[in-house]
Amino acid sequence: MKTKLYIEILILIILGAVTSLSLPPLNFFIVNFFTFTSFYLFLTKKSEQHKNFFIFFLYGWSFGFGYFVTNLYWISISLTFDQNYKFLIPLTVFLIPAFLAIFYGFVSCLFRIFKPRSKAVSFLIFSLIFGAIEFARGSILTGFPWNLIAYSFSNFLEFISIISILGTYAFNLFCISLFTMPSIFLTSHKNKKNLSIGVLTLTLALSFYVYGVLYKDKFDKIAAKTNEFKIRIIGSNISLDRFYLDIDPASVIKELINVSNPNDKEKMIFVWPEGILPKISQDELVEYSFLFDNRFNENHLLIIGTNNYLDNNGKRKYFNTLSIYDNKLRVLNTYNKINLVPFGEFLPFENLLRKFGLKSLTNNYHSFTKGSKRDIIEISKDNFSFKILPLICYEIIYSGKLFNNSDFDLIINLSEDGWFGKSLGPKQHFDHSIFRAIESGKYIIRSSNNGIAGIINPLGFVEQRVNFGKSGYIDFKAMKKIQPTIFSLYGNKIFLLVILLYIVMIFLFNKIKDE
Repeated sequence: MKTKLYIEILILIILGAVTSLSLPPLNFFIVNFFTFTSFYLFLTKKSEQHKNFFIFFLYGWSFGFGYFVTNLYWISISLTFDQNYKFLIPLTVFLIPAFLAIFYGFVSCLFRIFKPRSKAVSFLIFSLIFGAIEFARGSILTGFPWNLIAYSFSNFLEFISIISILGTYAFNLFCISLFTMPSIFLTSHKNKKNLSIGVLTLTLALSFYVYGVLYKDKFDKIAAKTNEFKIRIIGSNISLDRFYLDIDPASVIKELINVSNPNDKEKMIFVWPEGILPKISQDELVEYSFLFDNRFNENHLLIIGTNNYLDNNGKRKYFNTLSIYDNKLRVLNTYNKINLVPFGEFLPFENLLRKFGLKSLTNNYHSFTKGSKRDIIEISKDNFSFKILPLICYEIIYSGKLFNNSDFDLIINLSEDGWFGKSLGPKQHFDHSIFRAIESGKYIIRSSNNGIAGIINPLGFVEQRVNFGKSGYIDFKAMKKIQPTIFSLYGNKIFLLVILLYIVMIFLFNKIKDE
């Protein structure tokens, strides 16, 4: 019995690992039809054989572990830069996937509890539970909604345009149904009730694609409006040694200015990456104004990721900040990052873990403080007037939690992806931006060091980019404005509506007798 269980666990781990091939940048989404269908049929069969909930939890956990250990291995690379943390690398490689796999363990357990005899209803319940648990994964504690299976379609823009209405979580739920759908045709080819749900799933998939084609056609007909100013987005390839070695910040600033190539006759806004000057706080940048004097003038603004601190009753609080400066390096606007990276930007249970010698990885081992709120920033000064939604680094991965209204012109996302080397991580990170652009119906401007910088339009199309490992700039001057998307107006309330729709369908199909 134990040998058989071990073999089953190994097979499920392999199924989860193969599923990772569907994610960016490979996007072999076709494998999901095999892996999800196999996983679902396996759980269905086992649910008829025994009722051991621990074993059922282990089944789901094994699939999840295989999935996450192969697509999140790159997190451990962030521990290779500091000798004090290298001992944690093996733990990170296995413990983070093991923790995230717990959510998939709950999927299999809940499926065992609620699974009915009807295959059509069983199919819907499996999708509903899986989709709801993925929402929970992105919400509990700080949430980590990385690599939802919906991202398998990041290269299929016509198909994912539907998230302008549904949002990513609702679309992700549908993707689970779509990838599990072959089970209906494999096991119920003579049952009209069960076949009808399979046909419905395929029909919805086709309708989503048609919607995307029409949506693109409508967008293409919109006239682009040329701004009076140019936004220059910087992609850089500056080493992380600046965090650990005694490197003069002036040399980094000079390199960034040279890459930016300012034109004193043009109105320009320069966008530099997150944390590019770790040894200079927001207010200290002015000390390097002599480097800007001959290159920047009143026609120029600078948006950059900086460190910021606030002294409060003798206690210093540190912030990861997006700062906007004029050409004299006076601070015009500030946004303090809200969604901080656990262990990277703050240490959970810090008072306890510090007793064991553990500290946050960045900011000289001081944990950052969470910002109070994310407001839309209106930049209104002389030659410039527009509104932005500021996002720093992995804040871009959160669907439905980024803004309360759509009264802004574009999203600016600053990032430092060097912590993850030449892995898949920076590429996966960039593709999250595609989904946020479609959901919001806004352009996303992304500046990254050791990552991918780019301009992504409201269709999710990458209009320009500075590729990974390169230094350079791209210019944003013309843009198309569309009406606020349905998802931007209602957010994840739509996901709750889709959940309710699934429940109604389950109830209705359960009432229909099998034929």
